[in-house]
Amino acid sequence: MKRNIDIKEISDGKLYGPNDMVKADCRGCEGCSACCHGMGTSIVLTPLDIYRLEKELNASFGELMTKGVELNLADGVILPNLAMRGEKEACAFLNDSGRCTIHGARPDICRLFPLGRIYEEKGFRYFLQVYECEKKDRLKVKVKKWIDIPDPARHDKFISDWHAYLKKQEEILENDSSDESRKAVSMGILNTFYVRNYDRTRDFYEQFYERLEETEAVL
Repeated sequence: MKRNIDIKEISDGKLYGPNDMVKADCRGCEGCSACCHGMGTSIVLTPLDIYRLEKELNASFGELMTKGVELNLADGVILPNLAMRGEKEACAFLNDSGRCTIHGARPDICRLFPLGRIYEEKGFRYFLQVYECEKKDRLKVKVKKWIDIPDPARHDKFISDWHAYLKKQEEILENDSSDESRKAVSMGILNTFYVRNYDRTRDFYEQFYERLEETEAVL
């Protein structure tokens, strides 16, 4: 999701790579779940997030929609996000003790926090959101250890390619902003990368790039 902000106003002014040390370690959060409340529709899910949640919960995309995933408009395209529920607008996957029930398969944005990504011409780098996390005595940790994602090189390539793909779709819509076109693009993305079941016994990245080739052939 795009954020039209000056990065200098929300960060420590530095950009980080995967091997850099950054003051992001919240030490297990120690009972704090502030970042899991009141997030609106901002926790937008990638196809990898959905694949991991489907495996973790043994659920189809349709079943995830009943458990804590919803659809909303993100940068002109309909994409899934984590739902916030109740008076406290808590993430649907928090338990009564305020702990994450999908921590092993938590979405990419959750893994990053309190880090964010800034996209560049080739790939991306990370920045530290200094005002978002309520834990003020965070410890230093290596970026890639904090994100804790298997096969980081393939993961980072996927993130860059997915970002580029969505940006390309936005550009298409800018040239043809009819409601019919927007609906066609959104439903195409939704059905191809989210609704159609992934084979949970197969590698995610292989399946993603197969689907990406399908869409590029159509375009």
